[in-house]
Amino acid sequence: GLSHVLTLVLQELSLLCKRDVNGVGMLYDLLRSPWLQALLKIYECLQNYLEKRPVPVTVQACVLNREVVELLREAPQSGEIKELRRLLRSPHLKAALLTAHDTVAQKDFEPTLPPLPDNIPENEEAMRIVCLVKNKQPLGATIKRHEITGDITVARVIHGGLADRSGLLYAGDKLVEVNGVPVEGLEPEQVINIL
Repeated sequence: GLSHVLTLVLQELSLLCKRDVNGVGMLYDLLRSPWLQALLKIYECLQNYLEKRPVPVTVQACVLNREVVELLREAPQSGEIKELRRLLRSPHLKAALLTAHDTVAQKDFEPTLPPLPDNIPENEEAMRIVCLVKNKQPLGATIKRHEITGDITVARVIHGGLADRSGLLYAGDKLVEVNGVPVEGLEPEQVINIL
């Protein structure tokens, strides 16, 4: 993927860097920057999701089930066909499985980000909205209160943890909001409970 191509480009640039070719050092530093690496990881994840996203064959499995039962009624009645009709007409299959399938197939599970808050300070260098989904796993980062500003910041990103693998959080990042809750004035322990 893109990460492999970037690695190859960086290897070539490192050779040119040693020869001090004009502008290569700046390009090399740019391509090694953490924000570009994170952006490429996000791009690759999105591409993989778009390529492999499961799509339901039908959103009307209950209707299809009724049609199959009707077709089987007209077919020659062998033992297998009678058994299949009995299974397809059972309440467990119709009411539970197929109804659940249709309900899930009709929903949109794409992640949606909340709108940007209106009170974003204009003097901020950059603000990112980071969406990390934790499935009973730790975030893989520690937080602390900044000694001078009092802001809640990421103290450390633990190698191999969720935050590290996402490439979206870095030590020193200021937390403004967590799960829709502003963290200004909160203690680090309170923020951990929100996480």
